[in-house]
Amino acid sequence: MHYTSLVKRLLPLLLLAPFPFPLRALDGVGWNEDNAVFKPASDFEGKIDAFLGEPSFGMKALFAKDRFPNVVVATDGSVLAVFGGVGLRRSTDGGETWSDPIPVAKGFMGGGVTVDEVSGEIFAFVEADHPPAPLAVFASKDHGVSWEKRGATIHPNSMGHVPSMHMNEHGICLRHGRYKGRLIRPTRWYGRHNYPRGIFHTHYTNAMFSDDGGRSWKASEPVPVMGTGEACIVELSDGSLHYNTRRHWAPTKEDSLWRWSAVSRDGGATWVDPERSSVLPDGNADSAYGLMGGLVRLPVLGRDVLIFSNIASASGRKNGHVWTSFDGGRTWPVRRRVFEGRFAYSSLDAGRPGTPSEGWIYLLFEGGPEGAGTIARFNLGWVLDGEKTGDGEVPDWARP
Repeated sequence: MHYTSLVKRLLPLLLLAPFPFPLRALDGVGWNEDNAVFKPASDFEGKIDAFLGEPSFGMKALFAKDRFPNVVVATDGSVLAVFGGVGLRRSTDGGETWSDPIPVAKGFMGGGVTVDEVSGEIFAFVEADHPPAPLAVFASKDHGVSWEKRGATIHPNSMGHVPSMHMNEHGICLRHGRYKGRLIRPTRWYGRHNYPRGIFHTHYTNAMFSDDGGRSWKASEPVPVMGTGEACIVELSDGSLHYNTRRHWAPTKEDSLWRWSAVSRDGGATWVDPERSSVLPDGNADSAYGLMGGLVRLPVLGRDVLIFSNIASASGRKNGHVWTSFDGGRTWPVRRRVFEGRFAYSSLDAGRPGTPSEGWIYLLFEGGPEGAGTIARFNLGWVLDGEKTGDGEVPDWARP
């Protein structure tokens, strides 16, 4: 019997059979463990119209003091503002109101919260302390209301390096291409020490990914730019991955004043084509030390609209902005100021179609009018009223 005919005969039986483990990345399609159906990207992405319309912007202080923000939107549309303490506040109405703080675990969680769009679970990676220390993984099955410790195995890359989790943007679940259903989050490798700064040239960023619902993770090869740390990953509509990273060290100061990017075409296992941006700053202009920024791809089907957050400052961590790309990070034609005062580490995520979060962009950052952990909520219409950078143009399809 021809192989294709055999697959067609067996597939219905496979779909009905009980599996002892989550089946993912089967012929490029993710597996929904709850009702055993494949979910296309159109279940998670819609039209750009939801993010346009009348410009809208607002801010609210959520944490009196804390650091290392991550913001993620759960599959039911709940918005989770997570800080490294470790705790979070949660909104079920799109960001209008917020819960009291919800503890996750004791320890240090500096980033990488990841929503599994197959199972709906959310993962938080908690280390005992900072610099890197023993790791525990915590998971929530109820969109962030409660958390439990979860066993997980993290395998080293080909260099024998097991990555550190913290000070990174949140992870993602892939929706396109042959690796659909894969969980991936940015990570980093410190070596044996975080400090002193004299060894930053030995550091690198990479990623780790899971194809079994977070039970085991594989570390990727390095992004081929040394001295990097604190990174972001987004998936583009063609299934490739766009990596954006801070750089703590570079042979010349100029190379560490701007963000660096790379590409993966194998689901995050390897990274190629490193490039320095000439538009996106990496912290303030008087320091080559850099700053953790946020990055998100808006859930617009067939389009690659990215939002990036960082500062535009000649001195000091202040003057936070967001930049917008409409071509997957090749050009960034518009930027808009979020807050002129203190603005440090930041994280971005976007609302989900069919939920109260739809059409909103969420920015969680250190700083704000009250000097605390602040959430900003705005739409793309508000960003488009910002200033032109001279780097590309806003396409007609992205205008209100």
